[in-house]
Amino acid sequence: MSNRKGLPFKIREHAEKLAEYLHHHNYRYYALDDPEISDAEYDCLMRELQELEAKYPSLINSNSPTQRVGAAPVDAFGVFEHDPPMRSLENAVNEGEVREFQERARRYFRQTYDREVDGIRYVVEPKLDGLAIELIYREGRFESGGTRGDGTIGEDITQNLRTIKGIPLRLIRSGDVSPVSSYLAVRGEVYMDLEGFERLNRDRLEAEEPLFANPRNAAAGSLRQLDPRITAARPLKICVYGIGRIEDHSFESQSQLLETLHKWGFPVSREWRKCADLDEAIEQYQHLLRVREEVPFEMDGAVIKMDSIELQEELGFTSRAPRWAIAYKFPPKQEHTVVEDIVVQVGRTGVLTPVAVLKPVRVGGVEVSRATLHNQDEVEKKDVRVGDTVVVQRAGDVIPEVVAVIQGKRPAKTAPYKIPENCPVCETPAVRDSGESAVRCPNPACPAVVREGIRHFASRGAMDIEGLGEKLVNQLADEGFVKEPADLFKLKGKREELIKLDRMGEKKVDNLLAALEQAKSQSLARFIFALGIRHVGVHLAEVLAEKFGSIEALGEIEDADSLMEIHEVGPQVAQSIVDFFHHSGSREMVDRLLKAGVNPAPPQRNATSGDAGAPLAGKTFVLTGTLSSRSRNEAKAALEALGGRVSGSVSKKTDFVVAGENPGSKREKAEKLGVPILSEDDFDRVLAEKQIS
Repeated sequence: MSNRKGLPFKIREHAEKLAEYLHHHNYRYYALDDPEISDAEYDCLMRELQELEAKYPSLINSNSPTQRVGAAPVDAFGVFEHDPPMRSLENAVNEGEVREFQERARRYFRQTYDREVDGIRYVVEPKLDGLAIELIYREGRFESGGTRGDGTIGEDITQNLRTIKGIPLRLIRSGDVSPVSSYLAVRGEVYMDLEGFERLNRDRLEAEEPLFANPRNAAAGSLRQLDPRITAARPLKICVYGIGRIEDHSFESQSQLLETLHKWGFPVSREWRKCADLDEAIEQYQHLLRVREEVPFEMDGAVIKMDSIELQEELGFTSRAPRWAIAYKFPPKQEHTVVEDIVVQVGRTGVLTPVAVLKPVRVGGVEVSRATLHNQDEVEKKDVRVGDTVVVQRAGDVIPEVVAVIQGKRPAKTAPYKIPENCPVCETPAVRDSGESAVRCPNPACPAVVREGIRHFASRGAMDIEGLGEKLVNQLADEGFVKEPADLFKLKGKREELIKLDRMGEKKVDNLLAALEQAKSQSLARFIFALGIRHVGVHLAEVLAEKFGSIEALGEIEDADSLMEIHEVGPQVAQSIVDFFHHSGSREMVDRLLKAGVNPAPPQRNATSGDAGAPLAGKTFVLTGTLSSRSRNEAKAALEALGGRVSGSVSKKTDFVVAGENPGSKREKAEKLGVPILSEDDFDRVLAEKQIS
């Protein structure tokens, strides 16, 4: 008997069984680390399926176990959107900061829900040093995947991810848990273990290719290859730790989520632990720190998460991180080296920063030749001198810094270091404000200040002008093309001159001009941050954008007191903002940017913007169960667009509960408290009529 394509049914059935066997054994090997068959037996099954697919090409599909060798190269990665965004984590470097994290959560509950929350349970997971990714599954089959990127938009690396054997191409049915039937977004870390990293570098050494500095760089470089066949040849692994959007399934706890992901076939860290309280969570962190050098992979800390999903939903997120989780970082690794010189760097705010020029040394897998000394006070406190042998570490395992001087190795006739009295770039006398440790160049026209300001203006967190990095900024400044940010938007008229510059050319220039044109309509929050106002970071820029709505309105502030009425603005920050807009040079810089065509996009107004006139303003909703016409995130977005607020739990302050299919305990609690319950039909009517009674 044959099917309609002429392929015998028994052959298709046999091929499908072979594929199922191979998926099962991949799960046993990569997720459970408990193989049932030998490598030779596995290879035999794989060869049999490969031979069948070679003879009958119609058997081949993208999720076949044989399709892990990599597809043809691509010209460039596409766009991958995250819904909801993949936010980063707040960091803690000591126990006090971890305990403050818990206290902040408790304060948030008191202020937002008018109640205390105690008895918080936690889950502790190792923080792997790799590359964050998201995997999309529909009907239990892998569909696509992408990098984290900026949290909202990443790169589509689906074909590369298919080559990683630890990623299940089909979800597994295991125990009493069935795979979700429609949509699942799984988040995790792609990494390279130490054995694989060392093997890769040995191979590259033999091939006379450049070595990777550390496993993280190796993993990131391998995953972002335009040729998936190269990725397939690299020893990449994956560990999943959470989800994004999910349909037709819900979880009560992070521990249940991890257990379920494991049963579905995903590799989950074997080192995660459920903890009864924060003390136990800190003990687990200490355990991970003790075994740091024994585990076969790089980890740079522990992630502490509240176990209850209900608590997670109630706490929600700040603009960049969850309020219910924190990364407790390990102390950085340290090495000894010699200070060969001390030089001064001038930053975008004019701060003069002494930097130690070091005899090159590898710290945490990265070669370090310079390390910050922060400021004159730190230099004097540590008494760092040229010729000293010092202890060096990478702060947060990233930024090199000098920790201490080994006094017993100090050579004779060394002299204490003193930061220069004049700016080393423009020779302007340096100043030191009262109560500050920083010494700064007060000259806004200082070439170093100008260049650093332009670099900041174009950076990813600010105007995000692709292609305009440090080297190009320096080149444009050296050639006299730019002296301030507004000059960037005048480059369109100098295209032919730009093409003649070293390492430029038509394509690179046209890409730069296109990126500049796109940046003209960048968001108001990014524009505010790009201006480089002292003490105004990314989050505060978003707060100011929401509050004022335009750069003109923000520029009209008269005094610091009016700014301090904003919840997150203190006296120092308020005065810094006022000083910026009252300074004629700053105002003129902003005016020139606007005249050059920059037109920042105002924030979209919703309930969080304080729009009291919105149809559902002041109303709190709780969503429970499955809605047939929209996902929970879509329902939440629809309510917030009308001014409503969505909470994760039912309380006396809840105005309405929207109940879909299988609503569970939240509906029962609403009935007990007398909270009105809306059916899905009621909910659709509310959204259509934009009102509620």
